[in-house]
Amino acid sequence: MVHGNPTWSYYYRHLVQLLARSHRVIVIDHLGCGLSDKPQDYPYHLTNHIDNLEALLLQLQISSYALIVHDWGGAIGLGVVARNPASLEKLVILNTAAFRSQRIPWRIRLCRWPVLGALLVRGLNGFAAPAVFMAVRRRLRPQVARAYLAPYDSWQNRVAVYGFVRDIPLASSHPSYAALQKVEDGLAILAAAGIPVCICWGGRDFCFNDHFYQEWRRRFPQADYHYFKEAGHYVLEDALAEIRPILEDFFDAGPAISGHRGAV
Repeated sequence: MVHGNPTWSYYYRHLVQLLARSHRVIVIDHLGCGLSDKPQDYPYHLTNHIDNLEALLLQLQISSYALIVHDWGGAIGLGVVARNPASLEKLVILNTAAFRSQRIPWRIRLCRWPVLGALLVRGLNGFAAPAVFMAVRRRLRPQVARAYLAPYDSWQNRVAVYGFVRDIPLASSHPSYAALQKVEDGLAILAAAGIPVCICWGGRDFCFNDHFYQEWRRRFPQADYHYFKEAGHYVLEDALAEIRPILEDFFDAGPAISGHRGAV
């Protein structure tokens, strides 16, 4: 399970409880996020995150797996898959993108501005803090909101939150543009291979809106797709009750492609 920005592995807590009964579950915190180290001088680029996830899988000797991705987790997780498409058994897509796009809300563009962006994101916590109410349609319980923000409680600890915002590649000159293009190119290979894909999408996402949902459906027309009209970006918070049985069925529906139980 691969998270995005500004969440961490906590986002998947309910799916861990659900799927751990039948699968080995691996839930990561990207470098700079959650409970992982937060180096201040690290290049927080897409390629680095892909390299880190690939290194973890190699260290754990995992050669085949199912994948659940959200937000930046889409580009990172599918970036690893693009390097070895035969390793993927199943894919779950939750309000994310893994292809190039010029669509970016103004409030996120503002957070990318030099100097001002750092002050907003790292100084005032103007990215992670608003997300606990802007990314959901159902108000989070106070203890849940606090848990989302707990790893990002200082200028130093918000280094990767700002790094992710700056790493959105909108032009070919951006350091992560070519890496994202490689991820995008790998999607066609997966579609042609007929990998089982399940899309669970929140329809009230101010960032990954219906344009991205329809793009996923175009790229994976064979997918099992589910659209939750009143759910926000944190779709697992708003539509967990509906998503839980869908994913339970998806992962219990016969053996994975390799014929072996995979890691999620």
